[in-house]
Amino acid sequence: MNTRRKFLRNTLLTGLGAGISAQNATAANLTNSTTHELEDFVDGDMLPENGVLTLLQTTDVHCQIHPHDELFWENGQMVFRKTAGYAHVATLFEKVRKQNPNTFIVDTGDMFQGSELSVKTTGKAISPILDDLGYDLYCPGNWEVIYYKKNMQTLLGGLKAPKVCANMFHDAGDGKKGELVFPPYYTWSKLGVKIGFLGYTDPLVPLRQSPAYSKGIVYGKPEENLAHFIQVLKEQEQCDFIIILSHLGLSQQIALANSPECEGVDYIFGGDTHERVREPIQCKYAKVVEPGAFGSFVGRLDLQVKAGKITSEKYSLMEVDVKKYKANKAMAEKLRNLEAPFKADIEKIIGYSKTPLYRYFVIENTMDTLILDALYWKAGTEIVLSNGFRFCPPRSTPNADGLIPITEGYLFDMLPVDSTVRSAKVKGADLLTWLEKELNNVFAKDASKRFGGWLIKFKGMAVEFNAFGEPGKRVQKVQVAGKPLDPERLYTVSACERDGDPPTMLCRIPTVVEAKNQPYTLHQLMKDYLAVHSPVNPVPHGLAKVLDAPPTLLTQVSGVPYEFR
Repeated sequence: MNTRRKFLRNTLLTGLGAGISAQNATAANLTNSTTHELEDFVDGDMLPENGVLTLLQTTDVHCQIHPHDELFWENGQMVFRKTAGYAHVATLFEKVRKQNPNTFIVDTGDMFQGSELSVKTTGKAISPILDDLGYDLYCPGNWEVIYYKKNMQTLLGGLKAPKVCANMFHDAGDGKKGELVFPPYYTWSKLGVKIGFLGYTDPLVPLRQSPAYSKGIVYGKPEENLAHFIQVLKEQEQCDFIIILSHLGLSQQIALANSPECEGVDYIFGGDTHERVREPIQCKYAKVVEPGAFGSFVGRLDLQVKAGKITSEKYSLMEVDVKKYKANKAMAEKLRNLEAPFKADIEKIIGYSKTPLYRYFVIENTMDTLILDALYWKAGTEIVLSNGFRFCPPRSTPNADGLIPITEGYLFDMLPVDSTVRSAKVKGADLLTWLEKELNNVFAKDASKRFGGWLIKFKGMAVEFNAFGEPGKRVQKVQVAGKPLDPERLYTVSACERDGDPPTMLCRIPTVVEAKNQPYTLHQLMKDYLAVHSPVNPVPHGLAKVLDAPPTLLTQVSGVPYEFR
């Protein structure tokens, strides 16, 4: 009888956290029960309380729907293998579900940004793919705002599975927090165990992305209401296990897991920084994992349950090897149909590269070097800048001539936002101040001050710096055209315009003058450059010289047993 009561309690309380703000979030939604469990109960069949609960996680797929070349760091060198593709992920999901019906699958963000298919359909082509994969729960990422607030709400709201996020609020006016955009938590009950999921996304979105994208949203820090919702999940929902679904970045997730507000959390399923955590990082209050990017990996946590209690756990990072997990035919057909209207444009070759294109190293990468070379050639300014993006999988497979094709679709992978180029003048002293701030965004000792991206990229300027030096004192030497930076001189600089930035700002430099938008975009200049210079050989120029770390640095994370590979 006690077992029956416990089972009924678990199934009835399973559902979304109905709270729309921190004040009223303590009321549970009792109507969103797990239907098949209730039917089993009514039929008189009692679920056994012995078995395994399997939780799968993807994150940062960035609309990469097909298999791609993936970079691995093995024995001190780059190795490329084919991985991913939603048809192959579908096979992996299907195989795991068949092995264990008690499987729950989550995605922790950046689902709708990163490809030409997504841009041409404003993300709409991605939704039916996600629905068919059968995800059980989502947490929005920092790029979910790519098509602005209303479209974000429509895209995420239209997905069949629920969404959770406890720190995205509607702007009530003057930047004040209104109600939550999404429910803060969700619970799942199986084998007599109840698991609570609590969502958080990056509160720095208005600074990291173009400010206009997230207009109408106010972000809070997780620490502001984390302890409150843990208490709700523990005391009201009576959860046995708590997982934070997070899109904060690995460093920030480690910091959160070491914060007292995180007491009571078992795991943080992280995202944003595309790190590949193969062994859970044990912090003071919780364990932290992150399963890479682009659909190349699936994180898997197995919880052994005996007599309705979790007795052991095992975590693994599953590589989506296209040879091991053959393409699901139905999903492959869906992808072909969705892409058909745009296939000719996506596959149109606009140039070739002699060297693999990648964006995995913190300091310099071939992909960014290609963009800088094109911008420097077209803009004609003394210095050009490119953001420290992480998205876009590598491309290394050559054609019969030994050249790597660059397609229009891959241009969208590299630069999903076709921004207008803006030029301006910047005082040398302001450039130095900005460089120090950008370095701190990447290497700050306080993880909460990191932006989540790689180092800003530049050409026309040579910088020597200590990555792990003191804030404001990292830069050791700056030269422009072979001469020391003159603090009083105005330098001409070009970069992309960010939607919503004032005319006095360029690439987060807040004090530029004589700013002017150019009559061309990033995509136009890339096509023009490749038309003249293909095949290109964008080997990094070594203009960003780190003095206290190797140039092959693959992660910002330090102080924990973790390496990217």
